[in-house]
Amino acid sequence: MLTDQHPPSIPTWLAIARLLRWDKPAGRLILMVPALWAVFLAAQGTPPIPLVGVIILGTLATSAAGCVINDLWDRDIDPQVERTKERPLASRALSVQVGVVVVLVAMSCAGILALYLNPFTFWLCVAAVPVIVFYPSAKRVFPIPQLVLSIAWGFAVLISWSAVTGNLQPATWFLWAATVTWTLGFDTVYAMSDRDDDQKLGVKSSALFFGDYAPEAVGLFFTATVGFLARLGFVMQLHWGFWIALGVAIIGWIWHYTRLRQADIPKPVYGEIFRQNVWIGFVLLAGMIGGLVL
Repeated sequence: MLTDQHPPSIPTWLAIARLLRWDKPAGRLILMVPALWAVFLAAQGTPPIPLVGVIILGTLATSAAGCVINDLWDRDIDPQVERTKERPLASRALSVQVGVVVVLVAMSCAGILALYLNPFTFWLCVAAVPVIVFYPSAKRVFPIPQLVLSIAWGFAVLISWSAVTGNLQPATWFLWAATVTWTLGFDTVYAMSDRDDDQKLGVKSSALFFGDYAPEAVGLFFTATVGFLARLGFVMQLHWGFWIALGVAIIGWIWHYTRLRQADIPKPVYGEIFRQNVWIGFVLLAGMIGGLVL
């Protein structure tokens, strides 16, 4: 029983750092990537440095809040999942009250940063909050909860782009669509490592929804991402640097699809593919900047 567990004797500050996933930066960076895509593209490669700082801090605060909200929702499920059983709320290293305080602090920080933005962008930030809060519960009622996460990720594009321009443009939506399909791809991979536990607990995921065809679904999502990014490149008339970066991304995604098609994949491979997508995202960011300024 959970009530019989003894919380690990680790310092509170370290438990909070783990609650915020500061020990696993890939998840924070992979949200920051599409936000940076948007702010640099909208600003034609040279956004104001203070705005870039606000976007970076905002993504960190928002992702921190999202992680803690997720762990609060799942504090009774996580102990039964191998990958998540050592999370601070699941292991009772931190109390629910501490988790709530951390959420409020993170959301307050995000809210203060949002005040720096123009009114249109501020209200986009407000619109994103229900999606962020709903995502952790989506796995209980929605067959593809990763789609909810992808829409939440997409807000990073809308917010960052409009923070520069004050509006949303046709190119914005191609980048938004690319972000949604990319997120569906890498988060389905991430969910594949939890399939056995999720099925046992009755929790839904895209990996379970697609079943044996999950690798094909991931391949389709990455292919769609390439299509949306290519369309973005044509619309914005990006130069050769972008196309080289997109070529590198394509090679990476083909390699990931090939690995997912193999039999008896060790669970750590799914995490490796997830983390490699962070690097792919930054390669694309460099290509976007190069495609604008070179």
